[in-house]
Amino acid sequence: MQTHFTDAQREDPRVRIAEPILRKCVHCGFCTATCPTFVLLGDELDSPRGRIYLMKEMLEHGRPADAETVKHVDRCLSCLSCMTTCPSGVNYMHLVDEGRAHIEETFVRAPADRALRALLAAVLPYPARFRLAIRAAALGAPFAPLLERAGETGARLAAMLRLAPRALPKPSAFPQEVVKPAQKPVARVALLAGCAQKPLRPSINDAAIRLLTRLGVEVVQPKGEGCCGALTHHLGRDEEARAFARRDIDVWTAEIEARGLDAVVVTASGCGTVLKDYGHMLQDDPAYAAKAAKISALTRDVTEFLASLPLKPLANRQKLTLAYHSACSMQHGQKITSLPKELLRNAGFEVRDPPEGHLCCGSAGTYNILQPKLAAALRARKIANIRSTGADAIAAGNIGCMTQIGDGAGAPVLHTVELLDYAYGGPAPAALAAV
Repeated sequence: MQTHFTDAQREDPRVRIAEPILRKCVHCGFCTATCPTFVLLGDELDSPRGRIYLMKEMLEHGRPADAETVKHVDRCLSCLSCMTTCPSGVNYMHLVDEGRAHIEETFVRAPADRALRALLAAVLPYPARFRLAIRAAALGAPFAPLLERAGETGARLAAMLRLAPRALPKPSAFPQEVVKPAQKPVARVALLAGCAQKPLRPSINDAAIRLLTRLGVEVVQPKGEGCCGALTHHLGRDEEARAFARRDIDVWTAEIEARGLDAVVVTASGCGTVLKDYGHMLQDDPAYAAKAAKISALTRDVTEFLASLPLKPLANRQKLTLAYHSACSMQHGQKITSLPKELLRNAGFEVRDPPEGHLCCGSAGTYNILQPKLAAALRARKIANIRSTGADAIAAGNIGCMTQIGDGAGAPVLHTVELLDYAYGGPAPAALAAV
């Protein structure tokens, strides 16, 4: 794609990132076939190619975002399926991140939209606040049908109420900072506690800790670590996202300097994609660029780290057929595709691939709240494809997808590490009792 940025514009870090990405796009259109919103809507401006054109015009002319550009960029899930498909290597992820940040800085949203986004940014990254919000949502759930009839804002609030669980699970069984294995440690890792996952599904990290420590890994959950910044990053609130990243980098760097870390292990693939991009996010920060790059290099999805350990085959105590849902952040963001399935098969499970596995389930961070109609259509499509496998249970590697698919899937939705922990000597997940 031809660009016409001036030398003065190229001094802007945003343009410096965007221009080489724009130039790589050759308008081939391969991305349209795998873009969930284009598949649903058939609108060129709701394809990666169309959004690239809109963002180019906005950045090249140095103008504030207009309503048309905002509408179509907001509809983007950042699923990154287009990056898997693109033969030219267009880094759409970094381009849409810059586009969203420009929108956040230059576009004045309607008051209700602005208020909801501010609420999400103020609640979701903070586990204590999120717990309170979940309790409040349980009280408001009966009013969801009424809210759906109250326009766009009502539909968003109704979606938020429906996504919230009716009750909170028990807190983590591992509140301590360091969990040591019975034997001499073969490795030492920091486990990202995260934000939304912490109140929604503490059993995921508990399973990871049990399995890792049985394999001889010392697991550290350092004080002061929190949200990785993914939620605010995808809302275009760049400075907030970088502040979260810097805080976590400081915490993990202190651990590295004190006793060393072999990896930063992540059980939510959406967070893992952002952690692996810290080096890019903070490349212009002289105080953090090197530290951020080091953390990115150390980051491993829990399945990546488990693959480096000697997992001894055991007889699976419950023969299960699993539908493996590959989160977009896993398959497109981190390019981890076959590994989780191989680990599950080696553990004794039969694993089936749902049709259209490349298409997003509609979760995408806060997308299922901000774009409830599109998210609901994608969810229905995903659930139908999963049900077609006839599987006993569903395995996934991202809390957002697990929440989105939820009860409608007709089978329990479990994290890959919960299933692996069970297969290799851990307790049976409570959700399997009904299988």
